Amino acid sequence: MTATRNWIRDNSTLVYFLIAQFIAIGAGAASILAYAVKLETRVYIMEHRGAEYTVARMEEMKLKIAILEQGIRQNEEQIKRIVDALTREIGRKP
Repeated sequence: MTATRNWIRDNSTLVYFLIAQFIAIGAGAASILAYAVKLETRVYIMEHRGAEYTVARMEEMKLKIAILEQGIRQNEEQIKRIVDALTREIGRKP
């Protein structure tokens, strides 16, 4: 036992380095495990709720696009009427 204590005392720098290395490896493994759990949770959520949620969002976007297209058509018609009215007035004056 005294030989072991003397060896540890003589090689304390090596012992501290090895302990620090084990702690660093453990911290790295813990962070990798935490990341894997977080990623798996996201995948699970997307598999169960994502499809319905995505379809609902796409339908909502389609409705908004249809409303915008209808407004664009109405604006184009109004612009054409205004341009026709102004060009008729310009054509009469000279």
